[in-house]
Amino acid sequence: MNYADALDRAYDELPDSPADAGERLQVPDPEGQTDGAFTRLTNVSDIADALSRDAEHLHSAIQRQLGTNGQFEDGVARYNGSFSIADFDAAIDDYIAEFVTCSECGLPDTVLKTEDGVRMLRCQACGAFRPVQKRSSASSQRSQAPDIEEGKTYELEITGTGRKGDGVAEKGKFTVFVSGAQEGQTVQAYVHNVSGNLAFARPT
Repeated sequence: MNYADALDRAYDELPDSPADAGERLQVPDPEGQTDGAFTRLTNVSDIADALSRDAEHLHSAIQRQLGTNGQFEDGVARYNGSFSIADFDAAIDDYIAEFVTCSECGLPDTVLKTEDGVRMLRCQACGAFRPVQKRSSASSQRSQAPDIEEGKTYELEITGTGRKGDGVAEKGKFTVFVSGAQEGQTVQAYVHNVSGNLAFARPT
């Protein structure tokens, strides 16, 4: 085998790139339904299946992100309060970043395992692993330190891209979705809505 053939073979055996991962990870859009003082997420099980995760685990994570209580029964999640599709989109994006995407190679080919009492995220593509920790509720986080407040402007570094194309930034314990912003930018962004420990902003 000559050098060129060997090089081609080596490239063929490399894991897919992170860009390919985004194409492989086809997540259904959340389907919300108002039910009096509650909001239902009717396809949480379908979303969990697409992520290869347990539906109750996803429900619990969304519940914490929204800073509310809820119930999971017969494949349907119900949350106390009124929440929009954008709220659910943001919570799911945050879940994917924390519990699905490998922080080293960016691929979603991961599994959650408990090792020596610690929940670990292991990547089957590159072999990397890291611990994941149960987060405290958004309401208790905000009572300790309001890193983001509705109606204020902040300088944010865009470090990622959400499933809907919005720029994603982190500030304190908040994940901020900035419409129209691109990864790599630093922007002044006006926060127009806060839900749990998720915030929504637009560039000024």
